[in-house]
Amino acid sequence: MELSLSHSRGFLWRCSSSESLAVRSRQHVKWPCFPGLFSPTKRISQLMLGQSWLLSKQNNQKVLCYQKKAVPVVEGRYIVGLAGPPGAGKSTLASEVVCRINKHWSQKTLKKDSAAQNDDVGMVLPMDGFHLYRSQLDAMENPEEAHARRGAPWTFNPDLLLKCLHALRNEGSVYAPSFDHGVGDPVEDDVFVSSQHKIVIVEGNYLLLKEGAWKEVCSMFDEKWFLDVDIDTAMQRVLKRHIYTGRYSEQFVKAMFHIEDHKCLILLITVPGKEPHVAKWRVEYNDHPNAELIMKTKTNADLVIRSVDF
Repeated sequence: MELSLSHSRGFLWRCSSSESLAVRSRQHVKWPCFPGLFSPTKRISQLMLGQSWLLSKQNNQKVLCYQKKAVPVVEGRYIVGLAGPPGAGKSTLASEVVCRINKHWSQKTLKKDSAAQNDDVGMVLPMDGFHLYRSQLDAMENPEEAHARRGAPWTFNPDLLLKCLHALRNEGSVYAPSFDHGVGDPVEDDVFVSSQHKIVIVEGNYLLLKEGAWKEVCSMFDEKWFLDVDIDTAMQRVLKRHIYTGRYSEQFVKAMFHIEDHKCLILLITVPGKEPHVAKWRVEYNDHPNAELIMKTKTNADLVIRSVDF
C-alpha cells in the first residue's frame, strides 16, 4: 500500500504502509476513497505516533514521516476544520481519522500503563447541526426559495457555530447541536465535546469560506483541510443519496410542484426518497451551485486531500 503526495510544481513523494505521512503548507494528498491510505498532519500524527523528523524541505514544504515511539504529552486542544463539497466524503474521512487517532492513543496508553483509563481523545463535530430550523426558513421573505436552497451558506447559523468554537477553545467542554434528518431540524445540545477530547475535527461545507461570519469561523481552526473531488463525481453521489434517503419538506414540494392539496403534500412529504427527476432537479438547482462555491475555498486550506474513485 502506498500513498502519493503531489505538489503543483511536480514534487512527488511516496510513503509505504509501515509509515505515516504528514503534509503541511497546502500540500495535496490523494485519498482513493479508502481512508486507510490517508494519514493526518504533523500535530495529529505526533499525538498518534510520537517523535518525528524532517525528510524534505522545499519552498516551505514539510513532508514528515513518523515512527511509533513514546506517547507524547497532549497539551491544550487542537481543532481541525475539514471542508469540501457535498458528496466528497467528509464525514467518512473525519470519522476514520478520529477512529485511528483513538485506536493509536488507546494502544499507546495501555502499553505504557495497563491500568490507565481508555478515554477517547479525538472527536468529530459535524456542521450539520448548525442548520437553521425549518421555522426560521418559513419566516424568511421567500420561504419556498429558502427551503429549496436549504444547504446554501445563508441557511446555516455561522454565529452559533462560532460561539461553539469559542467555547471549545476557552471553556474546554461544550454541548453542540446535531441534525435529525428524519425530522429535518437540529437537535439542541445533542453532541457533547468534553475536555478529554484533545483533537476535534469539525467537518462541513463552508468552514473555509471567508465571507461574512464564516470568515471568523475559518480563523478558529488550528489546521484547515479540504477534501477535493471531481464535482461531477460528487454530484452523482449526492444524486444517489437524494434518491434513496431524501425527504421532502412542505415548502420544497410547493416550490417544486406548485401543489397546495393537503393530501398530496402529506403523501410526498412522508414517503422517503425522491423520484430521480426530482432528485436531479435538487442537485442542479441547489447542490451544484453550492459545490461550485465551496470549491473556490480550496485555496484557503493548509492540506488538500484528493478523493478519487477506484
